Amino acid sequence: MNQAPLHRAARNLIILCALFTLAAAWAGPDAPAGAAPRTSTPISNWRLLAPVSFENITLFPVVSSADPDTSAFLTLDQGLASGDVIVSEQGAEGMARSRDSRHPVITENYGGASVNGLVLINRGKRPLLLLAGELVSGGKQDRVIAKDRIVPPGSAPLPLDVFCVEHGRWSSGANFSASKIIVHPSVREKAAIDHKQADVWAAVSSGTTAETRSNGVAGGVAAAAPSLTAREISRTIAADAPTQSYAKIYQESRAGASVDSFAEELRKRFARATSGLKGERVVGVIVAYGGEVAWSDIFASGALFDQYSSKLLRSYSVEALARPGLHEKASAEDAGEFLRRPAGHESEESEPGVYRVRETSEGHLALVELESLAPKPLLLHRLLVRRTS
Repeated sequence: MNQAPLHRAARNLIILCALFTLAAAWAGPDAPAGAAPRTSTPISNWRLLAPVSFENITLFPVVSSADPDTSAFLTLDQGLASGDVIVSEQGAEGMARSRDSRHPVITENYGGASVNGLVLINRGKRPLLLLAGELVSGGKQDRVIAKDRIVPPGSAPLPLDVFCVEHGRWSSGANFSASKIIVHPSVREKAAIDHKQADVWAAVSSGTTAETRSNGVAGGVAAAAPSLTAREISRTIAADAPTQSYAKIYQESRAGASVDSFAEELRKRFARATSGLKGERVVGVIVAYGGEVAWSDIFASGALFDQYSSKLLRSYSVEALARPGLHEKASAEDAGEFLRRPAGHESEESEPGVYRVRETSEGHLALVELESLAPKPLLLHRLLVRRTS
């Protein structure tokens, strides 16, 4: 009897089983039935460089040999500067509610305009990338973007979820413009993860939401007082009352000078540590304050990271200045844990054919992944946070 057909059938069955196993692993153990498989996160292509430390902050540069072309995407700063993106106050008709039904954030309404809602139009030719925590300045109040998302070109006016970071002003101002500011991690966490206006403003006024000890000791290590205390931050943002603006942390003489000098020294050290790379690009950073790894921003490409690196470094600097001056250092092993995927509760939001955002929480860790779906699936931005509350 000819055994060849039986051998071929057995071999084909083994191959099919192997493919099924790989597909299941790709989709992940927590993926619901019928869900699209996850885009493969290029963790194998990420590598940590030696840490960069200054005062109480340590940055671990993340590099990758994979560097896809992301020039097809428009950033908020680029769009507002060129006029391809227009942001305006929300009118009274038809835009009084968030498109994201999970987060009904409209809390106040003043003659049609809303504290927690703006309208955005992308009239350019490229999809617009928005990151939670990016600040737009002008209108009736300064606001920050509430969540990561992508806005396709030529789309209808988009009701945009935002949070207020300026108390005391509700009057016509200049058109919204690029501020080149992204709020510091304690504030950004409350916007991107908690989605609560009250928590956002509390984080603005307190400077940091990280746990500190009343006796000046954290984790058993003596801590110097923060360079930007809650009182100093409150006094800064309340200057020229009644307007209380977050942006003044970067602009007022004392606080602004502290942030600028700190951020510039951090930038120089980071640039030295990441120069001379061959075959790799810096695509992100993992951030530790004292001995605690607390934050990471990783992008699809080196070019995309370059677009955001300046304002990200400034935001990390504000957080460092607002935290106690701990000089213990986080280990590379602890930082490496921030490259793994948390295994916990997942939720997902998507606009078919445009983008998908997946949020995963495991204990104090919260992961937000923004994936572009066109022209092909690509993980554009990965935010991992060790929550402060």
